[in-house]
Amino acid sequence: MRIRAWGDGKVLARQPLMDMAGFIGHRGDYHEVFLRAVRESGVGVLMGREVVGFTEAGPGVVFADGSVELADLVVGADGVKSRARELVLGFKDHPRSSGYSCFRAYFPGALVRADPRCADLVSEDCVNIWIGEDTHVVQNTLRNGAEFNWILTRKLSREKDVEVTESSWFQEGDLEEVWRCIAGLDERMAAAIRTTPACLDWKICYRDPLPTWVSGSHRVVLLGDSCHAHLPTSAQGASQAVESAAVLAMCLALAGKRDIPLATRTYEKLRFARTRQSQTNGEDIRDRWHSALKDANEGIEIDPESVKMRNRPLYAFDAEADAMQRWHEVSAQVAEELRTGEITPLFGGGSSGAIASVGAAA
Repeated sequence: MRIRAWGDGKVLARQPLMDMAGFIGHRGDYHEVFLRAVRESGVGVLMGREVVGFTEAGPGVVFADGSVELADLVVGADGVKSRARELVLGFKDHPRSSGYSCFRAYFPGALVRADPRCADLVSEDCVNIWIGEDTHVVQNTLRNGAEFNWILTRKLSREKDVEVTESSWFQEGDLEEVWRCIAGLDERMAAAIRTTPACLDWKICYRDPLPTWVSGSHRVVLLGDSCHAHLPTSAQGASQAVESAAVLAMCLALAGKRDIPLATRTYEKLRFARTRQSQTNGEDIRDRWHSALKDANEGIEIDPESVKMRNRPLYAFDAEADAMQRWHEVSAQVAEELRTGEITPLFGGGSSGAIASVGAAA
């Protein structure tokens, strides 16, 4: 992974991909690994059944055709626009603008290969990041240069752009605006971006850390982006979701089917601090990238370490081993909270009862 200066492409830092043996891959291939494992384990996946809601009683999953499936436990792994989150919180939490937006594009590498100025970007799989003032571009190739991906993140300046009520995954990007945003960019990467046939404009929204990931009955539990969404610069969204799934499975195995509340409440306490760390890492690297050249313009030489990602402590972590090691201590705390009915919130202070009341009033 090469981190480069915006204007001339000078390499400011080199960092092993993920600081370990890493591979660049398409998320569709990653999904297929999970689907294959699910099929082999005999778990059924029901397609063509739209989930429109959840019920606390049961608990259950409500489908668009009016049918309801009841279960011992419902896991709301339904993304950043989660419906399960509303049930868990008791109110709809609205997104807040981060003040940033991404243009994103993904297209055949042959379009880039046709331009000699940037053809080397698709000669092999690679990751390059150009950093500028309040902006950066991440470029990578996949499948030996057959596919090309770039993401341009920039700070929003116009108040009307900052005020968003919901992020959209399908808003078409204005290529003329993209050309304006890459003014002064290293010509090699600028030429590659100009081959783009179409792009998406993705407003990046925050959601505040949640006070709980578990419903009042303790039998609807959130997982992944529904409870700990990450910025793109965190490079941890999928990783943390997989870790959370592993820890939830471990807690369910340790608590047993008769004590699902102990499992779900222990799970959220085991996971919150770690996911919060990985979330804030994404904010940190974005801010360092966007300010680095301001120092350089003042004659201060850029320290390579100052622009590197700092996720390395996250990689050597064994989520299952950590859950096993901390289970007795944390589950004992949770058991006492369940006994008294005073659940300590993950974030925000007070008790879960107080948080529920505030949410209802809001």
